[in-house]
Amino acid sequence: MSQGKIIKVSGPLVVADGLEDANMADVVRVGEQRLIGEILNMTGGRASIQVYEETSGLGPGASVVTTGAPLSVELGPGIIENIYDGIQRPLEEIVKQTHSNLLGRGVEVSPLDREKKWAYTPVAKVGEKVIGGDILGTVPETEVVLHKIMVPNGVVGTVEWTIEPGDYVIDEVIAKIRTEKGELKELTMVQKWPVRVGRPYKRKHNPVVPLQSGQRIIDTMFPIAKGGTAAVPGPFGSGKTVVQHQLAKWADVDIVVYVGCGERGNEMTDVLREFPELIDPRTGESLMKRTVLIANTSDMPVAAREASVYTGITIAEYFRDMGYAVAVIADSTSRWAEALREMSGRLEEMPGEEGYPAYLASRLAQFYERAGVVECMGSQERKGSLTAVGAVSPPGGDLSEPVAQGTMRIVKVFWSLDSSLAYRRHFPAINWLNSYSLYLDTMKPWFDENYGPEFMASRNRAMALLQEEASLNEIVQLVGKDALSAADQLTLEIAKMVREDFLQQNAFMDVDSYSSFDRQKGLLGLIINYEKLCRAAIEKKAKLQDLFEIPAKELIGRAKFVEADKYAEEYAAIAKAMEAEINAAVEKGGAAL
Repeated sequence: MSQGKIIKVSGPLVVADGLEDANMADVVRVGEQRLIGEILNMTGGRASIQVYEETSGLGPGASVVTTGAPLSVELGPGIIENIYDGIQRPLEEIVKQTHSNLLGRGVEVSPLDREKKWAYTPVAKVGEKVIGGDILGTVPETEVVLHKIMVPNGVVGTVEWTIEPGDYVIDEVIAKIRTEKGELKELTMVQKWPVRVGRPYKRKHNPVVPLQSGQRIIDTMFPIAKGGTAAVPGPFGSGKTVVQHQLAKWADVDIVVYVGCGERGNEMTDVLREFPELIDPRTGESLMKRTVLIANTSDMPVAAREASVYTGITIAEYFRDMGYAVAVIADSTSRWAEALREMSGRLEEMPGEEGYPAYLASRLAQFYERAGVVECMGSQERKGSLTAVGAVSPPGGDLSEPVAQGTMRIVKVFWSLDSSLAYRRHFPAINWLNSYSLYLDTMKPWFDENYGPEFMASRNRAMALLQEEASLNEIVQLVGKDALSAADQLTLEIAKMVREDFLQQNAFMDVDSYSSFDRQKGLLGLIINYEKLCRAAIEKKAKLQDLFEIPAKELIGRAKFVEADKYAEEYAAIAKAMEAEINAAVEKGGAAL
């Protein structure tokens, strides 16, 4: 532990001298209030430090003490349901201790509750050989998450002693391991991990199973795989946060880590209020029972915003290593990049495009590359997945700016939000012509096996109709709709049905907020089937107007609002009625079908 003195203060950047024994990325305590900071670079004994708290009142001469360890998170029972700031300080615990809603400076609170007792059940037996990643025991952290206590990475040896099943605090020794060198290691339920270092795994696999979000435009049109990466770019007011809230609420993963990174405080408050009240459709329990929230709002110190993304993804990797499917939702990576830009400017580094540091793209890649489907460490075979979804808030919705461009080069799913759709009240405002998913080919076998080849066939047909509609609209503006052929007019009508009856979804309406794959397949199948029958009827001289006015078409429009337990028979009834009514329209047109 070495001690230095401050020689310069520039906002969150502090320069200190006399730190010859310190290392890059070490955590330091600054000034009398012991503000937490991290060393960014070293020149001899002079260190540039980013302070994660407000630095007003600090001046030259104040002391700086290094802790000798990099910025790390504590991993153990008590993480789930917790609300942390960007450097893993538990906000609710701080409020209890300080009796203030404002985050005080220099507050030191343990990230995990040191007094709460957890019901621990040992799994590893005495005499058993263990390696890093093996499961020592389990703790039922919440009703839906079984927390697996693992041997820390790098520890190899034989279990000499293990504690009896019972209730223990997290600092109690639960096992003793004799290493190959003959040392006796005492293990507790807690381990620490540096946030900027990805946790190891045996090997990575191709993501092939879709992540079901319950959002039709995402699941059917632009699906993301479990273990995949996605970006949600869009201008102000286009619904990025609502799309991310929907993913956090309904994604079929075991754990959700939601990072509110530099966003407005009221949006984070919505999450904090909503999640405990929402019921998870998979477990029937409160959504908070499988959620970790990291709140670093726009009014909190900017340097901690940069750390919050790493804190979130390290916690996610820890649960991935237990064999769980985890989703990290970062809202938004643009605010995180702005924090990088601010710190880079204060360090007087050479600026890159639009003032962002030259290493912006590599930092974005470091974040997204930590996603994936992996074979976990340890002698027991288990797979875990980590899905990363980041919002991008380009100024004025300009997708050519560096953060959006850097993200697009890395992620495989791009849900492009469009302000013109948002102004027309079409939500989710994901533009189907600009968005894409590069996982469609790898996930096709899964869809074919579970929902039959017609699922992807319907999806591809709907996509083709929407693209045809875009080119036909240019002709309509020139010559009017009536100048089009009956087949083209039908294309416009079906595309409108796909847009309004299928892609549009109401996040604030219980029955429409979540839609299962089965239901999505049934609803889109109705629309595509209606198109096929109408095309056949037109060839048999049925009138377009008669086909558009059948009662079944109106029922298709309302089909998404049918109760979840009744939709199967309702959709079957609509399909039957539709066939009969189109046949009647054909007969009316002068020929039998």
